[in-house]
Amino acid sequence: MLENLKEFLSFSNINVLYVTLGTILIGASSSIVGCFAVLRKRALIGDVIAHSVLPGICLAFMLFDTKNPLVLLAGAFITGWLSIVAVDFIVRNSRIKSDAAIGLVLSVFFGVGMLLLTSIQHSGNASQSGLDRFIFGKAASLIGEDLIVLGVMSIVLLVSIFLFFKPFMFVSFDREYAESIGMPVKLYEFLLSSLTVLAVTVGIQAVGVILMSAMLITPAVAARFWTDSLSKMMVIAAVLSAFCCLVGAYVSYTAPSMPTGPWIVVVMMFLALLCVFFAPHKGMLTKRLKQRSNFRQILEENLLKLMYQLDERDGVLGDQHDFKELISKRDMGETQMKNALSRLQKKGLVKAKVIKAYPFS
Repeated sequence: MLENLKEFLSFSNINVLYVTLGTILIGASSSIVGCFAVLRKRALIGDVIAHSVLPGICLAFMLFDTKNPLVLLAGAFITGWLSIVAVDFIVRNSRIKSDAAIGLVLSVFFGVGMLLLTSIQHSGNASQSGLDRFIFGKAASLIGEDLIVLGVMSIVLLVSIFLFFKPFMFVSFDREYAESIGMPVKLYEFLLSSLTVLAVTVGIQAVGVILMSAMLITPAVAARFWTDSLSKMMVIAAVLSAFCCLVGAYVSYTAPSMPTGPWIVVVMMFLALLCVFFAPHKGMLTKRLKQRSNFRQILEENLLKLMYQLDERDGVLGDQHDFKELISKRDMGETQMKNALSRLQKKGLVKAKVIKAYPFS
């Protein structure tokens, strides 16, 4: 296994280099854009775009009779953008909510795409082979030409995010404030939506339309559990995504029958779950432990306060207190009371002799 890892990391096989670099470029750039989608509470929009690019790919192939990546991606970008416009139009001009509009547009566009793909497959066109990789993804088939396209698109995404970082941040966190200070909010929303479409469009070559939404959103969700800073969130999301892409490429390298794209998403989901449960400060388990610690502290402080109040009532500090009386005054279970008293004893705040009818060990 160690030998396989060394051989993989040496990238002596040019195909391995193409696959690894290509998926890392896709994952890192799309996860950065996905941070804005998560913060704008538009995580499902990636799903709509991912399913809506298929008719654009098919139409571009039918019109230009070529599998040139730029031509196909241009067609995908157009229909992906139209899907966002359709969702916004339905929500704005009808009583249909956004989730229903997303489901409607997603199913219609994907259904049309499948019809067009089936028509192409039965047309007898010899050059149509390989179009189905846009549905399921085929990262292992990335070549140098694909890598150049992915590199250019990733640079466009990263440069755009860098140039418009502050406006995008305002639009994502507080749209009303951005409008109040005179920012062209609709323009920045248009640019941000376009970048989201571009990110999804670029990524479908590796993981396909089915899994691209997970690649867009999952690293951003995982990163959100680690920080409240948007810039740090973007860096963490990009690093997590790049790591998952590296692991997915390695699994596919060691087991050629294993597809790269699905493995990337599986590793992403595993890391996301780890972040959800174990991330410091925001992880579910961490929060649970903190709540438990706070509850214990409050219980102990209230118990000490009760004992002091009883001492004041009796006029004798350090007087003995009846265990049953303490329970009746604080309305807590016997086991809970015993545990609290034991913790106070270990901290040196309560001596065993001040409690009657409760034998400290």
